[in-house]
Amino acid sequence: MIRVVVADDQALVRMGLRTLLDGEPGIDLVAEAADGVTAVATVRACLPDVVLLDIRMPVLDGLAALRQITADPALAAVRVVMLTTFELDEYIFTALRDGASGFVLKDAPPEDLLRAVREVAAGESLLSPSVTRRVIERFGAAATPPSVPHPQLHRLTGREREIVAWVATGRSNDEIAAELVVSPATVRTHVSRAMLKLHARDRAQLVVFAVQSGLRR
Repeated sequence: MIRVVVADDQALVRMGLRTLLDGEPGIDLVAEAADGVTAVATVRACLPDVVLLDIRMPVLDGLAALRQITADPALAAVRVVMLTTFELDEYIFTALRDGASGFVLKDAPPEDLLRAVREVAAGESLLSPSVTRRVIERFGAAATPPSVPHPQLHRLTGREREIVAWVATGRSNDEIAAELVVSPATVRTHVSRAMLKLHARDRAQLVVFAVQSGLRR
């Protein structure tokens, strides 16, 4: 059972998410919050698998709440998906840098949101290739210093660095495999090893590390 906490200051949004999640097998909506402070306290009390967290909330905004959640060792297993109204929200890259596993639009089709919960709970990142590319193109250069290498970057092999650079383009494993003429399993192996060496929580954070380290295609 995937345990979920929803945090959004709009009662209508919470009601919609509650209706959707309550009727889904294998998902348990354990709590709701209407502001950032309550959201952090609720996450600490409930220890959910996934938090659906609005970026813009009163008292404590979603980004500040995210930072508190990801900085707490007791919440290391909690995965956070940011809720946003706009596909290219100006805070998306900051959220990814601070540990979000991805983001989903509030008006996304119900099946997309349910997929988001399941994928993030399974350890995947919620970053479609097209959205990743647009986020990086628009915000990557402005949101991070030019080429600040990750302190563990030297641990990557040449092939791993190459594949991490491809990951930062927003391409999927299958797309990278096609570009490099290797199997998707080979790409997955290199991605997994790179995440382990760079201590990346998930693929989303690997993208951030790649951009910050200047690994670009």
